[in-house]
Amino acid sequence: MISKASVKRVLGDIPLTAEAYWLIRQGGKPPSKSFSFDRLEKSLPDWCKQAQQSAAYSQAAGTGAASRKILVFCTLRYWINYCSLLCIALSGLGHQVTFAYLPYANWWSKKTRFNIRRQNAYARKVLKLASPCIQPVSLYDLENQIAGKANSMIGLPPALEESIRDLSLRDAQYTLQVEEIDMEDVESESGRLYQLRLARNRRTAQTICEWLRNLDSDQRPDIVITPNGSILEMGAAFQTARYLGIPTTTFEFGEQRGRIWFDLNREVMIQNTDDMWNARKNTPFTDQQKERVGDLYASRQNASLWNNFSRLWQDQPGQGGDDTRKDLNLDERPLVLLAANVIGDSLTLGRQVFSRNMTEWLERSTRQFADRKDAQLIIRVHPGEKYTQGPSVADLVRRTLPEIPEHIRLIEADAKVNTYDLIEIADLGLVYTTTVGMEMAMSGIPVIAAGRTHYRGKGFTLDPDSWQDYLDTLDKVLDSPADFALSNEQLRQVWHYAYCFFFEYPCPFPWHLRDFWDEIEKWDIEKVLGAEGRAMFGDVFRYLTGEQRDWSKPPALIPFTSVEQEISVMNNQV
Repeated sequence: MISKASVKRVLGDIPLTAEAYWLIRQGGKPPSKSFSFDRLEKSLPDWCKQAQQSAAYSQAAGTGAASRKILVFCTLRYWINYCSLLCIALSGLGHQVTFAYLPYANWWSKKTRFNIRRQNAYARKVLKLASPCIQPVSLYDLENQIAGKANSMIGLPPALEESIRDLSLRDAQYTLQVEEIDMEDVESESGRLYQLRLARNRRTAQTICEWLRNLDSDQRPDIVITPNGSILEMGAAFQTARYLGIPTTTFEFGEQRGRIWFDLNREVMIQNTDDMWNARKNTPFTDQQKERVGDLYASRQNASLWNNFSRLWQDQPGQGGDDTRKDLNLDERPLVLLAANVIGDSLTLGRQVFSRNMTEWLERSTRQFADRKDAQLIIRVHPGEKYTQGPSVADLVRRTLPEIPEHIRLIEADAKVNTYDLIEIADLGLVYTTTVGMEMAMSGIPVIAAGRTHYRGKGFTLDPDSWQDYLDTLDKVLDSPADFALSNEQLRQVWHYAYCFFFEYPCPFPWHLRDFWDEIEKWDIEKVLGAEGRAMFGDVFRYLTGEQRDWSKPPALIPFTSVEQEISVMNNQV
């Protein structure tokens, strides 16, 4: 008996079969629940109408001269929803916008061409509704067209190929939340995933490369915009655009509602804050700013949400350092707090300085303390592990030390221990990239930063560049922790930096990826393109479209009705 999957594999190679099946048997409706654009389909005509009513759109249409030629690229349902709105808003600002997309429902499983072609036909039908304002382009269609030409898709230039291989490894690590990937063993889960990601990323890079190279000079985009830029096909688009010398903006969203992260010609998830800090570190740090970052820090200590922050990692209110010391049966020996990231988190991958990865740093650091009984080590597993599916740091520690010595404490993700109580009693902090390292420094504790985190090298952490340097630094601090406590000037620096990172590095933006549809109710395109929206978000739209960010100009603050009302809203979300 022939299986349904076998039939789909055969039909997937026959022209028009998948499209006819979707149109006739499925009535042009979403091919699956995971790839449905019902709300987008209903919204696109109204979004276009609002954009076309803007003065900038009318001026560009009247003169035939768009401000900039912009190519936006993404894949996956939620990013296609988001980027559709972004593209139409950019059109309303007078830009000529091409929206390239790939019709994938996920990034980790291999789908038959039959299913992908159905998804492609459906996405093409929905996004055609945006054509009055933007030019939707299916990269899947382009891929097939280019692949059908002689001598096309024959391979990538060596430098770009290397970038795509690195990207595909990161994809596999991110998906499985592990750092050790067997790239060649196709019988293993990690090997299969790596090969799938490599094939898809390589096809994306080849298609974009061939497509953009063959465009006439007057059609070539002035800038490419893509979400994230560090993983998946969006990462392939970023690497390809940079290889071709096209300016590229990457953007993402953190834990703050009404705020966006972005960077020009760099992966935004690297969180490169050098330009910001160089411009802001010598500016006055006011009492009002210190109070604002102090309120945020206090809320994190007390396991409560604050203002527009929507993430709550601590679920245990603080009880104080003395009680915590008693509960954990700690003595007066120097206390080292190792605060771990989640394994495979996007903010750890590719952030190595002297270790192979975070896993190796954790293993060697743990072994280093096994026989060092003159100090106590607390390994704090990231509370965020409760919400992930990958292996735990606790498993890694137990594998490294099957019998954990009495002077080492392992605090698991779900332990009823507040991390900030541990900070209160620590003499030294060890971190890879976690923000807890910056917060330990805010308490005056010396911190050794082992990974390439955004606050490394800013003047208030110890930053070794080799294993020997790391171990030597560790020895020196443990010999006399008080000698390495932060000076008053360093404390001023870290508090000032924390303020800049939380309140000036992200910029105000009307739509966050989280609760996207709810936010459109507050900020529709007409309002965003109107006087109020231009005053609030005008700078950010210019930065997204390639203008160099002016770090001397602090971003606007989104007005909230009250802190209490905002906290109530976010408590209902978490």
